[in-house]
Amino acid sequence: MTTIDIELSAPVNLRDLGGIPIAGGVLRDGLAVRADDLSVVTEADADDLVQGGLTAVIDLRTADEVALTGRGPLARRPVAYHHLPLMASIGQGMPQDGPFAFDHVRMGEMYARMVEGAAPQLVSALSIIAVEPGTTAFHCAAGRDRTGVLAAVLLLALGADDDDIVADYARTDSNMAAIHARLKPVVGVLMARLGFDLDEMSSMTLSEEPMDVSMRTMLARLRERHGDALAPLHAVGLGDDLIARLRARALAA
Repeated sequence: MTTIDIELSAPVNLRDLGGIPIAGGVLRDGLAVRADDLSVVTEADADDLVQGGLTAVIDLRTADEVALTGRGPLARRPVAYHHLPLMASIGQGMPQDGPFAFDHVRMGEMYARMVEGAAPQLVSALSIIAVEPGTTAFHCAAGRDRTGVLAAVLLLALGADDDDIVADYARTDSNMAAIHARLKPVVGVLMARLGFDLDEMSSMTLSEEPMDVSMRTMLARLRERHGDALAPLHAVGLGDDLIARLRARALAA
């Protein structure tokens, strides 16, 4: 078994979703924060998050990822923890014909399958955000793919337009170099176990198209198959009451 030395570091892809236009107004600050891996934040960053109002963390990583790093410094703070993995394993998110077959369209198609396959977890996450008294932070490893999917369905439930959902997702693009550097100690171990070289994967360019193609593809595929992009979530419990509660909590005063 490969072991790792856990190196604590500041998040490089953390942002509050506040300020995004939603039905009836603007999403307020302090409801939901999306982030890269919060299990390896520094003690100082953990304190800053709690002092800033954090009361719950939704961890979207796989069990294998959690086993490597645990909950980290936030486990020693008064923060509720919810493990809601959107994939059974990292390998589930890899293309069957190898990592170099990735492009932005395939990423978006993977996201659509994630919404369909992990709809119960996504509804649970929205329910947590709806009832938490403070800020809920949700994260995976990079804060792009699984985190981007949860951010998108949250914003859809809140009535945000596609362009604003896509713009939030695409903000991660400028952070990718810093994300890869921060991920390497942990994700490199997992990728090696699956037979992939993280340095080689990190150096590749998905395509010349802008990153927002992935999110637009996800939304398009879901609507092609279901009519409503949130239909998979409605089928497993996302109802009007939960949406109304989310919107009541989300609207800026």
